[in-house]
Amino acid sequence: MDEIDRAILDELRRDGRIPNVDLADRVGLTPAPCLRRVRRLEDDGVIIGYRTEIDPAVDGRGFEVLVNIDLVSKHRDDFLAFEEEVSAFDEVVELRRMFGLPDYFVRVATRDLESYEAFVVDRLARTPGLARIDSHLTLKKIK
Repeated sequence: MDEIDRAILDELRRDGRIPNVDLADRVGLTPAPCLRRVRRLEDDGVIIGYRTEIDPAVDGRGFEVLVNIDLVSKHRDDFLAFEEEVSAFDEVVELRRMFGLPDYFVRVATRDLESYEAFVVDRLARTPGLARIDSHLTLKKIK
């Protein structure tokens, strides 16, 4: 990857829907070589996809909670079982296994506080092997 590839990635990071003509102009190329570079970055797995961001409030998921979870057991099979079950919950937007504590970082999105409480009580807390659930509500999203 050279500086032009990095410039292409920077522009696509800002606007994944930028027309190729505008992208080429911003990175100092003509459209054909710019498109070839973008396709190469896609083929090489540097660009792994494009997506649309939807306003969570419009989608009924405007209440976001960051959750730290520790498991009772640290055995591989217990981790895998937990991951399979929790990643299937629609409310779970992100699930990360961490080094050290907590064992997991989970980002949960629901409609409101009441629906988050129902999710925790009726679904998450019933997941086998949980030692601890710590919920963190965001005061203000900065970036």
